[in-house]
Amino acid sequence: MGKLMSISRPHRIRKIKGISPPHHKNTEFSKVVKLPLTAVVNIPMKMHSGKPAIPIVNVGQDVKVGQLIGEMGGYVSAPIHSSVSGCVQSINMHDAVTGQDSVSITIASDGLQTMYPDIKPPKVTTLQEFYDAVRDSGTVGLGGAGFPAAPKLAIKNLDELDYILINGAECEPYVTSDTRAMVADYKNVYGGVKLLLEYMKPRKKIYICIEDNKPEAIRVMEEVFADEEKVEVFVLPTSYPQGERKVLVYNVTGRIVPEGARLADVGVIVTNVTTIAVFARYIATGIPLINKIVTVDGSAVRNPQNLLVPIGTPIRELFDFCGGFPDGEPRRIIVGGPMMGYAQPSLDAPIVKTTNCVLACHETDDAALMLTACIKCGRCLTACPMRLMPPNIESAYSIKNYDALKHFKVNMCVECGSCAYVCPAKRPLVQVMQLSKEALWLQK
Repeated sequence: MGKLMSISRPHRIRKIKGISPPHHKNTEFSKVVKLPLTAVVNIPMKMHSGKPAIPIVNVGQDVKVGQLIGEMGGYVSAPIHSSVSGCVQSINMHDAVTGQDSVSITIASDGLQTMYPDIKPPKVTTLQEFYDAVRDSGTVGLGGAGFPAAPKLAIKNLDELDYILINGAECEPYVTSDTRAMVADYKNVYGGVKLLLEYMKPRKKIYICIEDNKPEAIRVMEEVFADEEKVEVFVLPTSYPQGERKVLVYNVTGRIVPEGARLADVGVIVTNVTTIAVFARYIATGIPLINKIVTVDGSAVRNPQNLLVPIGTPIRELFDFCGGFPDGEPRRIIVGGPMMGYAQPSLDAPIVKTTNCVLACHETDDAALMLTACIKCGRCLTACPMRLMPPNIESAYSIKNYDALKHFKVNMCVECGSCAYVCPAKRPLVQVMQLSKEALWLQK
């Protein structure tokens, strides 16, 4: 691989605030292993922001790999495809990984993994055909947000687009699935960037944004894009939440996204590195989003590694493949990273499109959560990347002062958890932020 390039920033800017939790990137150099097929998959119709998909198959129907089983429920939605070949067992309500009920399609695998015969590369020669292909691929924001990729890219002011930021920062502890995608699936990452150059035509640059604690990914991306004049690898200092989209926009371009504005309003689009690899693969082969690279880690896991997993696979299958829990049942199961992930009550929860990591943690990993009164230390103010005042917001929420919540800009919160991480009083600040934003929305 080539020597690391010295990347100059487009502006001399001050790094935005953040924190430095332990990285725990134990699987950074773990090659992706294909998980053996499970007997049954459970595929939710709600794996993205916006409207859930609508089932278009029936109980007892045979389906094939890549076959459409859920059509879009609206403009902000995403189609869903079968990850296995087999028979539809049931279509029922199930708990999704976020705790919200979702209509789910349960499919019993026949073990053959027969591809759907109508799969073929789409015709893409125009901007609209590119948007249509991204939509039909079922691609959503695979960094965890889950916003459908097509409406994110289909901005109205395309002629004002200056930068596209490919988010490979992967700042959450433990998670390395994006890192492995950049290393192992670099051809599709390259293909996705070339498609964005051809059809989106940013006026200035496409930046591949990677934190400096991922030297292998940096080397691979610099070599892959060495001859692309409008593409550069932007090496970022390691900090959490470096990969949050507004933080990334500021740290790379120096531009501030105002409250209520979209990134496109400041001439920028941010998309996850695995996201562009998925729609590039679809445009090249016709194979939609049916599996995910998932990091399996945590102190309770015998053999942490990265796995290629069919969507809908129960998370217990991943842990079993990684050697299970040698020291007994874990205290906590988390889907996603430890900062923004969701605790799971059951190992039967399925892998969904946005799952990038599953963690199993021992009791010793949990800090003592003894809730005490705020001591006005100001640590949360120092840690907040959006420069908010969490104690003031908590006080305003407690007395339902909606004008104060607006004044303190609670809607600017990105729910990264930095404030709660540094709080010595263990205040439930992230939950308060979420409830405050919901209260303002309901009032509106």
